[in-house]
Amino acid sequence: MRDLLNEFLNYLSVERGLSKNTILAYRRDLNKYIEFLERRKVGSIENVTRRMISSYLLELKDGGLSANSISRNLVAIKVFHRFLAAEGYIKDDVTSVIESPRLWKRLPEVLTIKEVESLLAQPDLTRWIGVRDKAILELMYATGVRVEELSNLKVDDLNMDVGFIRCIGKGGKERIVPMGKEAVRAVKKYLEKVRSKLARGANSPGLFLSRFGRKISRQTFWKLIKRYALCAKIRKPITPHTLRHSFATHLLERGADLRVIQELLGHADVSSTQIYTHVDKDRLKSIHHKYHPRP
Repeated sequence: MRDLLNEFLNYLSVERGLSKNTILAYRRDLNKYIEFLERRKVGSIENVTRRMISSYLLELKDGGLSANSISRNLVAIKVFHRFLAAEGYIKDDVTSVIESPRLWKRLPEVLTIKEVESLLAQPDLTRWIGVRDKAILELMYATGVRVEELSNLKVDDLNMDVGFIRCIGKGGKERIVPMGKEAVRAVKKYLEKVRSKLARGANSPGLFLSRFGRKISRQTFWKLIKRYALCAKIRKPITPHTLRHSFATHLLERGADLRVIQELLGHADVSSTQIYTHVDKDRLKSIHHKYHPRP
């Protein structure tokens, strides 16, 4: 079963082009599944039954795993079995009749515009580190990029004349996202006055560099935004993804089309973007009032 798992993960990487983090999540979830089967003395994946999978899901539940995490595990198991059936390793896919639980989507935490403005005002622009951090925060809010995408941005990914960034998202998909004037101004100041000092003569391609001249890690971005949120006295739980959620929400509030927001966020399916429609009930009500024949 371990060999089959390795072949499946290789398929996800080579043929499906999934990201490293997604593949690691599949590996982690399916390793636990195989360990369960091994404890049950299941010698072959061909011998797995629906009852065994149900027992495994109940074990996860009894272990305190959330409904969302259990659902994610089931998705991994279903995709794994579907692959094995397609490749002829098993005769029947026993998971094909197992329905994934219907879950309420957890609404993302969103900052108000006032909170965003307060957050963006926190970096001390008299210090070089503040100039860098200002550019980071402005770019995050202006583009809605994921923290991993931000960490991997290179100087060559910028078009400062037009005001766009070239972003490589999940699955290696490329998209072009406009920056906005404030972000362009902040990034230009960082490039002109700070980045060369951080690079220390090294030819580092990364856009945002640490004190040691290396590409800033995802963890550093997390710490940075939490620190400035604390300075701005924002009490909401906040992560780099909070600015991404706020970016999408504020665009929707001002009338942006959902498909445009989907493109800017790099969502493969518009259903992932639809979660943001919860935030603008007033706009939805006004549209209904304007266009419905019996408002």
